[in-house]
Amino acid sequence: MTATTPSERPGTPAHSDDRVELPPGTAPSDPRFVNDDLLPVPVERRRWTTYNFAALWVGMAHNIPSWLLASGLVALGMDWKQAVLTIALANVIVLLPMLLTGHAGPKYGIPFPVLARASFGLRGANLPALIRAGVACAWFGIQTWIGGQGIFILLDKVFGGWSDAARIGGQPWTLWLCFVLFWILELAIIYRGMEALRRFENWAAPFVIVGALVLLVWIAAKAGGLGPLLDQPSKLGWGADFWTVFFPSLMGMIAFWSTLSLNIPDFTRFGAGQRAQIWGQTLGLPTTMTLFALLSVLVTSGSQAVYGAPIWDPVALAAKTDNVFGLLFALVTVLVATISVNIAANVVSPAYDLANLAPKVVNFRTGALITGVVGVLIMPWKLTETPELYIFTWLGLVGGLLGTVAGILIADYWILRRTVLDLAGLYRPDGPYWYAGGWNPAAVLAFAVGGVLAIGGSHSAPGKGPFPEDGLIPFLKPLADYGWAVGLAAALLLYTALMAGRRKSDDREVTLQ
Repeated sequence: MTATTPSERPGTPAHSDDRVELPPGTAPSDPRFVNDDLLPVPVERRRWTTYNFAALWVGMAHNIPSWLLASGLVALGMDWKQAVLTIALANVIVLLPMLLTGHAGPKYGIPFPVLARASFGLRGANLPALIRAGVACAWFGIQTWIGGQGIFILLDKVFGGWSDAARIGGQPWTLWLCFVLFWILELAIIYRGMEALRRFENWAAPFVIVGALVLLVWIAAKAGGLGPLLDQPSKLGWGADFWTVFFPSLMGMIAFWSTLSLNIPDFTRFGAGQRAQIWGQTLGLPTTMTLFALLSVLVTSGSQAVYGAPIWDPVALAAKTDNVFGLLFALVTVLVATISVNIAANVVSPAYDLANLAPKVVNFRTGALITGVVGVLIMPWKLTETPELYIFTWLGLVGGLLGTVAGILIADYWILRRTVLDLAGLYRPDGPYWYAGGWNPAAVLAFAVGGVLAIGGSHSAPGKGPFPEDGLIPFLKPLADYGWAVGLAAALLLYTALMAGRRKSDDREVTLQ
């Protein structure tokens, strides 16, 4: 009856700061569910500090797609105040699930797919893990293409003639060369492991801030001061036109980091304690994204003042300078910024997720390589062609699905289990998380219902996206602009209700025995 017993049996020593680890010599060995990368991190190796987590977020937040978020809002008609408000509010909101799911990392030393076993089951955890991995692979492709494209544009400006090279697949072969070299560099860094990532993020974070500030100073000088950057009016006002854009944009901004709100345990499992991850993330995420958003919208507004139209791509804007030193500095900044976010946000997670799928044959390094290959094969660069497609379609879908998973994880870990897990049981098919053949039907049902409610009404304006104008499921169209919130709330409530009923049934069964 271990599969139906409602109580948790940690059976593992807890340290004075509530961190838990497996007793020596008791590591599970079932190759279907265990390898070295999925096992809990020993307490002595959990040493990431507040600065490490803050630096991680600074490094991840300062990247070209983050810049495109804010500048894209300006391109959609917001002024700088509206764009910064939208992004600041979104990142304060997404911080809460980030901290809630991140709690299991320092306490148990487990990655996201192992945490998901508590709610979805040992086999069922592959469902949210593969969804998260698929999203990360797409993001990896987007980031790598943007990084390679940035290198190409800047080198073409420095040396000239790169854009006139012979074309392969519709693109100059020099662009493909930049893309491939950048791809190899990223995988070489992540292949060295999480400790190398920590050291890279520590120095990359402040460097990228300096690069963004340099771009702001340059465009302000060309515009004749900060005045023209701040004076660009909103095309939406504060009436109905603004709110129509604001709510789907807010969900898109939340969706941007809804990916990390799931797999943040992949990083917090190395934390020295809860204080380190809570303060590190709180100081690192909303403050950094708001500052970067402010820099982005000011620079984009400046480009509108200088060139007559907003240039929402910072690489295209930097390429307008004729200063060789400035171009080379921009090139290095693009390299560091893109590598910083891509290997942290888009390789670490799928590496663990794919290892969870087949622990016997896939370890962390193999998973990272698979991520790199898949991220290229799906050719996701078209997703950033327009602000509408990037913010409303791509981020809206991602946010709806991942918000649903976050709702289930939070309900299970905080509401039902009160943060108490059987650590060894997360790796045993005879443990409390086996459910029905390794799957928890309640989690699957909550995910399905929450997912349909979140993205079923997805719609596009004529010629602006892939969905029908009236929505995939027309009567759900009013919910589509709130996809992340709808998915999280619906899944959390339904899963809690289903599991509360299951636990009452289990209690009666145990009493009868």
